[in-house]
Amino acid sequence: MRVVILTGAGISAESGLGTFRDEDGLWTRYPLEEVATPQGWARDPARVLEFYNARRAQAAAARPNAAHAALARLEARLDGQVLIVTQNVDALHEAAGARNVIHMHGRLDGALCAICDHRWPAPGTMAPADPCPSCGAPATRPDVVWFGEMPYRMDEILMALGQADLFVSIGTSGEVYPAAGFVEEAAAQGVRTLELNLEASRGSRLFDEARQGPATRIVPEWVAEMLAL
Repeated sequence: MRVVILTGAGISAESGLGTFRDEDGLWTRYPLEEVATPQGWARDPARVLEFYNARRAQAAAARPNAAHAALARLEARLDGQVLIVTQNVDALHEAAGARNVIHMHGRLDGALCAICDHRWPAPGTMAPADPCPSCGAPATRPDVVWFGEMPYRMDEILMALGQADLFVSIGTSGEVYPAAGFVEEAAAQGVRTLELNLEASRGSRLFDEARQGPATRIVPEWVAEMLAL
C-alpha cells in the first residue's frame, strides 16, 4: 500500500513547538507579515533573523514525540511505500528515524543565499551581514518558504499523491494552500483519504474519514491498525 502523509504544526505541538495560531508563544510577539513574508524580509532582515534564530533554538531543544515515532515505525515497516510530506520546518520526523521526508516549507537548520540560491547548514545565530559561502554576498536568509513563496518539490508531491492508495493529513488546519488542496487532489485520483487532527478542521468534510484527538494518541493508534493489516 502506497501512503502519502501530510503533517502540520499539530504533530509537533506536543513536543513544545507552537503554531502561529497559538495564543502564547513566539508568533504573538512577531506579526506574521513582518517575519514570514518576502516583504518583511526586505523591510527589516535583522528582525526576521532574530525571529528565526529564536525558532531555531526552540526547535533544536525539542524532541520527537510518540506521533513522530509511530510514523517512523510505519515507514520502516512499509519500506519504500510511505512518503511523509511536512509543512513543519523542524527536523523531528528525521530525529524519530523517518527517512523519506519532503519539507515543503524548508527547514530551520538550513540557510539560503537570497542572491545566488546557495544552501548550507544554518549556524545557531544568523545575522544580515553574514556572507554567503559561495558568492560572498551578505544576503543570508533562512531556508524556509514564506507566505507568498512557492513550496518546495511540488511536482514530486503531486506525483506521489496521484500514485497513492491512501492520503493521510495529520495535525494541519487545512487552511494554507497549496497543502490545503491535497485532499481534493487525492480524492480526484480515487485515493482514500483520512484526517487525524486535534479537532475537526475546516476541510474535514472532504475526507473519507476523520478522527479527532491528541496526535500522541490517535497517530500511534492508527499506525498500529495499519501494521496489523
